[in-house]
Amino acid sequence: MSQFDVLFEPLKINNLTIRNRIVSTAHAEVYATDGGMTTDRYVKYYEEKAKGGCGLSICGGSSVVSIDSPQSWWSSVNLSTDRIIPHFQNLADAVHKHGGKIMIQITHMGRRSRWDGENWTNLMSPSGIREPVHRATCKIIEEEDIWRVIGDFAQAARRAKEGGLDGVELSAVHQHLVDQFWSPRVNKRTDKWGGSFENRMRFGMEVLKAVRAEVGRDFVVGMRITGDEFHPDGLNHDDMKQIAAYYDATGELDFFGVVGSGCDTHNTLANVIPNMSYPPEPFLHLAAGIKEVVSVPVIHAQNIKDPNQAKRIIEAGYVDFVGMTRAHIADPHIIAKIKNDQVDQIRQCVGANYCIDRQYQGLDVLCIQNAATSREYMGLPHIIEKTTGKVRKVVVIGGGPGGLEAARVAAERGHQVVLVEKAEELGGQITLAAKAPQRDQIAGITRWLAMEIERLGVDVRLGTEANEELVRELKPDVCVIATGGSPFIDQNPEWGAAEGLVVSSWDILSGKVEPGKNVLIYDTICEFSGLSAADYLASKGSLVEIVTDDIKPGVGIGGTTFPTYYRSLYEKEVIMTSDYLLEKVYREGDSLVAVLENEYTAQREERVVDQIVVENGTRPNEELFYALKEESLNKGQINNEALFDIKPQPVLSEDADGMILWRLGDCVSQRNVHAAMYDALRLCKDL
Repeated sequence: MSQFDVLFEPLKINNLTIRNRIVSTAHAEVYATDGGMTTDRYVKYYEEKAKGGCGLSICGGSSVVSIDSPQSWWSSVNLSTDRIIPHFQNLADAVHKHGGKIMIQITHMGRRSRWDGENWTNLMSPSGIREPVHRATCKIIEEEDIWRVIGDFAQAARRAKEGGLDGVELSAVHQHLVDQFWSPRVNKRTDKWGGSFENRMRFGMEVLKAVRAEVGRDFVVGMRITGDEFHPDGLNHDDMKQIAAYYDATGELDFFGVVGSGCDTHNTLANVIPNMSYPPEPFLHLAAGIKEVVSVPVIHAQNIKDPNQAKRIIEAGYVDFVGMTRAHIADPHIIAKIKNDQVDQIRQCVGANYCIDRQYQGLDVLCIQNAATSREYMGLPHIIEKTTGKVRKVVVIGGGPGGLEAARVAAERGHQVVLVEKAEELGGQITLAAKAPQRDQIAGITRWLAMEIERLGVDVRLGTEANEELVRELKPDVCVIATGGSPFIDQNPEWGAAEGLVVSSWDILSGKVEPGKNVLIYDTICEFSGLSAADYLASKGSLVEIVTDDIKPGVGIGGTTFPTYYRSLYEKEVIMTSDYLLEKVYREGDSLVAVLENEYTAQREERVVDQIVVENGTRPNEELFYALKEESLNKGQINNEALFDIKPQPVLSEDADGMILWRLGDCVSQRNVHAAMYDALRLCKDL
C-alpha cells in the first residue's frame, strides 16, 4: 500500500483524531424512520463504512433542528426532539467499535423544502422569496422565529453530543437557511439581518455562538459551505472566501466542508452531485481557494472516485480530507481494499447518480450496481462467504449486469460457474448505454464485474448462443436465464416496424443503422435511452426532434441528471415536444411521415422526416426459459416470500435431483440495472 501512504496519515480535527484522510460526507439517506430516528437500517449502513475503514462519516444530510423544517419528504434525521439521543448512542457505538468517527449535519432548510409534509408548516426565508426547485412559497422570517431557530440549532448540537456523536456540521450550503441569509439574491432585508456584509452574516454567526456555548470548545463543530453559487446575482468565489475567512477568524469552527455550486435551480442542482458527464473533481479549485484563507482543515467531495485521485489531491495540499461519498455507496470497503493492496477489486462509482436521483424523488438511496448497500440490516452481504454445503454447477445464460452478478456471486460462493453470452463482449444493454455521449462511464459496471468473474475463474463463453440442447449438455444443477429483452417497436402495427419504417434506439446507438439527416424520436419511456439517442444523433449532425406522450422528455430521469442532458440537447438545438402520441407512420416518396396526435386535444400534426426512432422499452427474450421450464425441478418459479425476506429459496433445501431454473432481469420484465443485480444477489447468495 506504500503508494497510498498519504491517505492513511491521521489528522486531528479539534482534539479528534481521524485515522485516515477519507471521509463519507453528509448526504440525505432517506433511511430515518419512526419520525426521523436513526434506527437499524441507518445504523447498519454507517457501520458497514466504518467496518470497511472509512475514517470519518458525516451522516444525515439536511438533518433538521426545528419542527417547522419538514423532514418527512426526505426521511431525514430529526434533531428537534430528545427522542433522538438513544438512537444516536446506538449509531455512535456501532461506528466507534470499528475505529471510525461519526458526525451529523444539522440545518434548518428555510424555504428549501416542501410545506405539504407532516405538519403543513409555513416555510420561511429572509425575504419570503420562493425557491424554484421545490416550487415552495414561504413567509418572511420574523425576529421571534430567528431567535427560536438559533436556539434550536444549539439544542440539536446538544442532542448530538449527548448521543455520543463526535461532532456536528452546520449546513450553510445548498441554499439552506444560514446561506439564505448570506446570499443577496435571497436576502433583501434592510434590518440588522440584511443589507451589509456583517448583517447578512449575523444569523449564521449567532447560530455558531449558540451552538458553541451549548456544547463547549472540545466538541467538534464544522461548517459546510459553497465555493461559488454560480448565479450572476449570487455569491461568487471571492465572496465565499471572504465569508469563510470571517467565520474562521472567530476561532469557533473546527473544519470547513466545501462544495461547488448553489442548487436552488434545476440547472445548478446538477452541479452539486456531478454525474458521469462531468470531469473528475470539477470544483476542487473552489475548495483549494477556501483552504488558502482558513486555518482549520478543509474537506472536499465532488466526483472523487478512486484512490489515485484522492492521493494526488492530498499530496498536492489542495485540501486536508477527501470526501468519497458515492464511492462508499458503491463500495463501503473501499478503504480496506486500498490498504490490503486490492485496488483492482474496488467496485468503483460510475457516476450514474441513481443514488441521489432517488433521494430527490423522496426514495431511499440505493446504488445502481451494489444491491447490498443500505440493505445490510436485511442480511444482504458485501462480502460473499463460501458455501459450507455441496458445490454445484451453475450455468448462467446472458452476460448483462444481472447475469454477470449471478455468476460473480455464485463463484464467490465456491461453485463451478459457466457463463454463456451470444455477443462477442459482455455488458448487454450497458454496452449500448455507454455509446451515448453522456453515459460512457457506465461501462465501468461491466468492467468491474468482468474483472471479478475472471479473478474467480468463471468459464466465460462469448459468441455462443445458448439453446436448450447446450444447457442440457452442460448439465447444470442451477441454470440462471438472464437473456434480457429486445426493443418493443412493434406494439402499434401502425408504426410500420414490420415494413422497416421505424428503427429502435438500440439500432442507432449500436451503429447498426446510420443516423438520418432529419430524425424524429418517439419516446414513451422517458428515461435514458430516448435522450441518449437524441444526444447521440445530434452529435452526429442530425436535425432531431424528440417527441413524447408524457409531460416532458426525460421526465423519468432524476433531478441531478436530466439538466445535463437538457444542456446538451439545447446546445445542439434538439426540439423537445411533449404531450403527443405517435399514431402512425407512412412513406411518402423518399420521406417518412409521422402522424402525431395531441394527448389532450386529439389534434393531429404531421412531421416529414427521413428517419423515425421509437423508444418503447423492451419485451423479454423468454424463449429459452419456456423451453426449459417444464423439465426444471421448480418449474422455473421463484418463491417471492423467500426472495423478499432475503431468505434461501426453498428449492435449495430439497433433496430431489434435477435442474433448478431461475430467470431474472429484462427476460422477466423491463426494470433496470439495479433490479437485475438485486435479484441476482438475493437469489445466488444462498447457493
